[in-house]
Amino acid sequence: MSLHTLLDLELSVPDPGALVGFWTGLGMTRTDDATLGTADRPSQLRLAEGPYRHVSELRLGCTDQSDLVAIRDGLAALGVDATLGDGVLRCADPLADHDVVVEVSPAPPPLTTPPDREVNRPGAHPRTNRRSSGAIRPTPTPPRRVGHVVFGSPDPAGSVAFYRDGLGFKLSDTVDGGIGTFLRCSTDHHNLLVMPAPVPCMNHYAVEMDDVDAIGLAGMRVVSERPDASVYGIGRHVLGANLFWYLLDPQGGMFELFADMDQITDDEAWAADEYRDDWDPFTIASWEPGPSKPDFFLPADIDQLAKARESAGR
Repeated sequence: MSLHTLLDLELSVPDPGALVGFWTGLGMTRTDDATLGTADRPSQLRLAEGPYRHVSELRLGCTDQSDLVAIRDGLAALGVDATLGDGVLRCADPLADHDVVVEVSPAPPPLTTPPDREVNRPGAHPRTNRRSSGAIRPTPTPPRRVGHVVFGSPDPAGSVAFYRDGLGFKLSDTVDGGIGTFLRCSTDHHNLLVMPAPVPCMNHYAVEMDDVDAIGLAGMRVVSERPDASVYGIGRHVLGANLFWYLLDPQGGMFELFADMDQITDDEAWAADEYRDDWDPFTIASWEPGPSKPDFFLPADIDQLAKARESAGR
């Protein structure tokens, strides 16, 4: 099986317009009334109205029709039904509230590379007699793409089997026997993370930024309007190695601004990496400003989400 991309996410929330205004304010572009994209990728977040906050569709890209056939067969072995058409496979996540769509599509071209920044370091000073673009920017740097999503599952092992054995995601890392499982469908260290939760939920979605300054500028814009929006950050993770800042969007969903994630282009080289197991499984970050809020592990409104799911017949 040959997945190659997380194409986009559909988010269902009570007020989609609030997210349209929020993300366009941070630099995403509006492809149509319900679709937000970036300069490189016109569809990254699709927004729908729903009674409670959740991912309603996860859309993935694969190489050709034979991949869809293999995915259908892998899902069938798990007892999951899928509909297969010409170039498209659709199924429901059996343990969550969203559909998964896999489409035959060309791998998207690489993101446009930001201009190199001259960085002064001890003993090396390539930037002299002028200010850094990190300190003075004519306009804030916009988001580049949606990179991953994290789901809470009441059956993490079952969810991992669905994504790994059924859909063909690859395993990158696990935390303490299943507290967290990092999976990928591209060269990113993770496009999906599965964590335990009492009911299915979205823990967060993640948007890639150019660098730490882009993260800081966007995050500060958010907290300048909503001081309580910050959940955790700025910091650098151990697994994935990405810089991060976790915040809440206006609909109460957690999102991550991230940059500089590990890239895995050779499975054997990754497995043999001498640093791969040199970490404490309970160390979330190599550096950070202090403990995260409880929202980092489980949405603060999980009880309300559970009631809303029940009312919606989930």
